[in-house]
Amino acid sequence: MKLELRKFSKFVDKTYIEGGKEAKEPVLLVSVAAVFKNPWHGQGFVEDLRPTILDLAPKLGDLLVPELIKEIGSPEKILAYGKAGVVGLDGEIEHASAFIHTLRFGNKFRDAVGGTSYLSFTNTRGPAGSKISIPMMHKTDSGLRPYYLTHEFTIHDAPFNDEVVIAIGGASSGRAHARTGDRYQDMKEMGIEPK
Repeated sequence: MKLELRKFSKFVDKTYIEGGKEAKEPVLLVSVAAVFKNPWHGQGFVEDLRPTILDLAPKLGDLLVPELIKEIGSPEKILAYGKAGVVGLDGEIEHASAFIHTLRFGNKFRDAVGGTSYLSFTNTRGPAGSKISIPMMHKTDSGLRPYYLTHEFTIHDAPFNDEVVIAIGGASSGRAHARTGDRYQDMKEMGIEPK
């Protein structure tokens, strides 16, 4: 099946000053997004989404992952990551979820950047121009709170009612002046043994 790609978008945020204080190094957040026709649009309720997932999800990974790596510079520079799916108003949230909640998509990203943590995510339905949020966490240690980041953006003309937007995001560091501790500090103070 062909991926009916209408557009590809890229979003880059580089923060130099946070809270009135210069960052030790700029915090770089990059997201890339594919806008394509919802393959289930107009078919009513489709019981088995799997054949289309197996076909198109890897193609989305092959499209998005190299572009994100290219923008950030190398797989090693990506320290935090996440993903998002937004379906247009005529679709089901399951249609957006279908593409991001499969190892055939997620493993393309994890393997390319040496990640072991699960990819945090959002999956929503909305009109063109709706906010797309990509929550992130450290790629190998989900307990490191300084890497809990969110990259937000909009695509002014997407998704159309019959489209899906699938996006991935990465960060080159944690927050500029993280000072809320981490999960392990809380566990130690609360007497909770790590699992």
